[in-house]
Amino acid sequence: MDKDLRITAQPVDDSRCRFVLSESLLDGARHFGSAQAAAGSPLAEALFAVAGVTEILVSGGTVTVTKDGPTPWQVTGKEIGAAIRKVLASGAAPVAAAGPAVSADDDALYARVADLFESDINPAVARHGGFVELLDVQDGIVMLRMGGGCQGCGMADVTLRQGIERALRHEVPEIAGIVDVTDHSSGSNPYVTASKK
Repeated sequence: MDKDLRITAQPVDDSRCRFVLSESLLDGARHFGSAQAAAGSPLAEALFAVAGVTEILVSGGTVTVTKDGPTPWQVTGKEIGAAIRKVLASGAAPVAAAGPAVSADDDALYARVADLFESDINPAVARHGGFVELLDVQDGIVMLRMGGGCQGCGMADVTLRQGIERALRHEVPEIAGIVDVTDHSSGSNPYVTASKK
């Protein structure tokens, strides 16, 4: 592990927080919806050992953690940061390779979501100089990344929840959830710059 590893906590709300690392953990994205799903991935196992953690998404150098319970991120975040550092110090691969086969249901959902992104969602967000990239569908969870004018936009969460999520739930009601892995703090061409928020 790089001794200069930096971890920046970016709380999204009371239940979700992004932990942005100064180094990448994996190419692509992996979603862990339970402690059982984390088996064999040391990082996910260590994070599920932190009280209250219910879901983990690892994408590149970002670890998005969902928790329940009243403990604030200022407390839980320290435990998560320590767990990340400990796993990386061990030298073991932090995240095991995905299983050999994604379920047929997820494959079918991915195809339907990809079609919706191409036909409706991306043309709509393109009007504001943005685009949405579909990363994966795992266990019914749609993982996406916003780019262009959507990355760093003050209205990105509104676009996600009232636009993209609403369209997905209407057209593909089988989806279980949506996770945005975008690093909104590093947008190069945001429609609404961070200084104007």
